[in-house]
Amino acid sequence: MTSVPFRFLALGDSYTIGESTPLCENWPNQLVVALRQTGIEISPPTIIAETGWTTQDLLLALNKANLKHPYNLVTLLIGVNNQYRGWGLAEYRQEFHLLLRQAIAYGGNDPGKVIVISIPDWGKTPFANDRNRRQIRAEIEAFNAINCPAAWQAGTHYLDVTPISRQVLNDPDLIAADDLHPSPKMYAAWVQLLFPIAYAILTAQIPTPQFP
Repeated sequence: MTSVPFRFLALGDSYTIGESTPLCENWPNQLVVALRQTGIEISPPTIIAETGWTTQDLLLALNKANLKHPYNLVTLLIGVNNQYRGWGLAEYRQEFHLLLRQAIAYGGNDPGKVIVISIPDWGKTPFANDRNRRQIRAEIEAFNAINCPAAWQAGTHYLDVTPISRQVLNDPDLIAADDLHPSPKMYAAWVQLLFPIAYAILTAQIPTPQFP
């Protein structure tokens, strides 16, 4: 469909790198496979993410990354480690807005090429059996109440995967062997929701052939 492969940048933490999941089965790679199956030419994803990263860690990493942009598709999923460490909402709001501006810049200053993804609720996982699940849920929702309106106000797309993350109580196959992170099955469910958004973003960038 296009002679130059599209470029995809995924920014985040363990949920983006796919902790406890084979690299080829994290959601960025599953998304690329799905897009290629429709005939879209897209390069392997550039993933800037590490387990344990907060918004602060991601900002520091991007300052050192020297990324070559623009990218045709950019995703941003960050904040669970801010919540896990008990960091404040004000700090998250400030740093998330900085990251969102950077994500838009990586997309050639086009917010329409950016997808913000909600923070999953790890409070439903076996890892949280001895934790206060209600408190975790409330805190995750407070963080998502920051990133969601920020995304819409900036003109980017927003995808809420949090409800899927809460299905682990009924389907243990959605959780990886570490009892905390998503399994390839859960990531596949995310990709089902991500795919139409990503497909629309990329196909809108394919030039209309000129009449001979």
